[in-house]
Amino acid sequence: MARHSGGRGWYGKVLGAALGVTMLAAGASVWTAQAGAVGSSSPKVTTSKPAVKPVDITIAHASDKGAHGVNITIDDGPDPTWTPQVLAVLREYGVKATFCMVGTQAQEYPDLVKQVVAAGHRLCDHSVSHDTTMDKKSEAYQSKEILDAEAMITKASGGVRPMYYRAPGGAFTPYSRKLAASRGMRPLGWNVDSKDFERPGVDAIVATVQQELPGGPTILFHDAGGDRSQTVEALRRVLPWLKEQGYTFGFPVR
Repeated sequence: MARHSGGRGWYGKVLGAALGVTMLAAGASVWTAQAGAVGSSSPKVTTSKPAVKPVDITIAHASDKGAHGVNITIDDGPDPTWTPQVLAVLREYGVKATFCMVGTQAQEYPDLVKQVVAAGHRLCDHSVSHDTTMDKKSEAYQSKEILDAEAMITKASGGVRPMYYRAPGGAFTPYSRKLAASRGMRPLGWNVDSKDFERPGVDAIVATVQQELPGGPTILFHDAGGDRSQTVEALRRVLPWLKEQGYTFGFPVR
């Protein structure tokens, strides 16, 4: 999502949940190390994971459907109230979208992640805690935010990996882009910020999309972080309008 000043309470909760996950993981690591120290002397068996194919490190904006393609992207979920409603609207109009998920949200609502995948949509890593100041943090911090979220989303989906990485608030760095791309996640930007996060009214959201679309095909909406009823209604108007204008719905290039 864009760098919004509102919604701090919700993101504070997300950050708190992320810190809790980190502390639990640290505790589990210590316990495992201690258990290993007193356990049998049997050699540790390691299994190799399938190689991940790296992708381009540049920030994607274009659509795989070409010059008249458009990409619908949905950020910050999944959310038990709003994600099902967004999925229903997308299904009604036969549209596939890219869902940029926060790691702790995916971990909490794995059934919703699986529903997104089952409906043919793509997954995107949106970090663990949605820290919009990631570009000012250490590389170690950025790495943990990106890779832990990747693992959370992949586990929640039942093994389907995210295909993109969208930095919270667009807070990319050369390091984060390179890291994500090395894990097969194309850095993902946006051209049209619908401003739905600010809840300006359905008419305003629709007007913003229509006015900004000539600037590029990737449109940003949200399915979490507060009341998203305006987003749901805006999608009901924007999706058929896009079809009427001759646009084809696609996915961001990889």
